[in-house]
Amino acid sequence: MTTPSFAELDALPTEVLRERAFAKAREHHDIKFYWSVVRHLPDADEAAALDGAPNSIGPTVDEAVALWRELEGRDLGEQEPLLRAAFIDYLSK
Repeated sequence: MTTPSFAELDALPTEVLRERAFAKAREHHDIKFYWSVVRHLPDADEAAALDGAPNSIGPTVDEAVALWRELEGRDLGEQEPLLRAAFIDYLSK
């Protein structure tokens, strides 16, 4: 199987790029790739700042849900161009 060109990958929607990159990462058991994606999601900083204390369980759940939605490709906001580039780079290797 040949590696798609940059132009071919760039023509794809972000969701398709995400699905392909995640499939490749699953196939190669590439936790490092997933971690690099999570660090660039919009809600990653807020989720990391929560201390998990009992009185913050509501916000902790809210942040975890927001982070999960972003990991699924929804609500990427201003980070979408950066994540698209990461997906394209990963698929080009």
